[in-house]
Amino acid sequence: MRYFEVLGIQHFFMYFFPALAFIALFIIGLGFYHIKRKDSAERETRIIERYSGGIEGRNAPFLIIAYLVLYGTIIWVLAYIILIGVLKVKI
Repeated sequence: MRYFEVLGIQHFFMYFFPALAFIALFIIGLGFYHIKRKDSAERETRIIERYSGGIEGRNAPFLIIAYLVLYGTIIWVLAYIILIGVLKVKI
């Protein structure tokens, strides 16, 4: 009796390895938090913008994990589109 459409070993690994890579990169990203520079501590505390309602904006460093997720998603989407086109797979 079939409960799932994804029963092939190829489909399993096709979904398993990207998920495993994402989890590993996410853990690495949380461990390092951000690239530390000379002025990182000062940038986290200095308020550069004030909005109504008490919201304050800071020029804090961007998380490494955010860069990895964004760039990885863009690369995956482009590779997926190109490979589907090159291999002429019918979706």
